[in-house]
Amino acid sequence: MAAIFICSAQPDLPHAPEPLLDLLLKKAGHATAYGILAWLKLRLLLHYFGDRRALALLRFASVALTIAYALSDEYHQRFVPGRNGNLADVGVDALGACCAMLLNGWLTARRRTSRLLSFVR
Repeated sequence: MAAIFICSAQPDLPHAPEPLLDLLLKKAGHATAYGILAWLKLRLLLHYFGDRRALALLRFASVALTIAYALSDEYHQRFVPGRNGNLADVGVDALGACCAMLLNGWLTARRRTSRLLSFVR
């Protein structure tokens, strides 16, 4: 969260030479950063509320907390010279968080299947 805050506090971020490439890189950076944040929040929630039976609820809470931070970050950017808050960025951030939770779910299911197969052998 500190890294996101520091990047958001920069008056102007470096630009790629091509405007479309610049836009894609920045949006991919948003999605990746908030995906990582959602995954880290999930790890924290699992640490404190270690009941894996409630994993779906913890994933939802992780995404909700990440979106709340994304909203606060966009609000913060409104006060940074040269930056503005943009709700579209919150959507990209939410997409990154959701993709991270989908990836986590897929990897968890894959690990479980692998364990079951190794147990059967």
